[in-house]
Parts: sequence; structure tokens; C-alpha cells
Amino acid sequence: MKPAYLNVTFRGGKPFAAYYYLTDKPGQRSYRSRKAAPGLVVDYARNGEPLGIEITSPRTVTLAAINRVLKELELPLITRSELRPLRAAG
Repeated sequence: MKPAYLNVTFRGGKPFAAYYYLTDKPGQRSYRSRKAAPGLVVDYARNGEPLGIEITSPRTVTLAAINRVLKELELPLITRSELRPLRAAG
């Protein structure tokens, strides 16, 4: 299994949407979602495992906010460099 990774969609050279994948298990599908913080939505599998974090406001979300959610999920925290793509064209 690959480590968690960030996928960013750009429009007009600016981050429009982003998704922080927590798992890459084949066949995993989102069963339910929960708003975790402003601009952050966690997707869960049917078995309750967190699949990823939707970043609905990529230009304004903070490292601290994402790490609070990851801490709640008991997952490894991320670094500022991992969020660099959200700031690259901002």
C-alpha cells in the first residue's frame, strides 16, 4: 500500500479542489462523508475506515486544520511541504 498522497485540481492556474488520499486499496468506495472542519470533509468506507479528506477550500485551508483532522483519525500528521501544491500557484 502506498503512503497517503495529495491530488490537486487546478483551474486558471489556481487550486480549485484537492483530495488527500489516506488509502489506495483497490475497490474502496466512499460510503459516507462527514464535515470535519471548515473546508474539510472526511470520506469513509462501509467498514468505517477513513478513505480520504476532501479539501473543498484548498486556497484557504491550513496545515493546522488538516493535522487536527488527522489527529482525530489517529493518522500520521503531514508537513508543510506536503501541502506546497496548494500554495504553488495561489
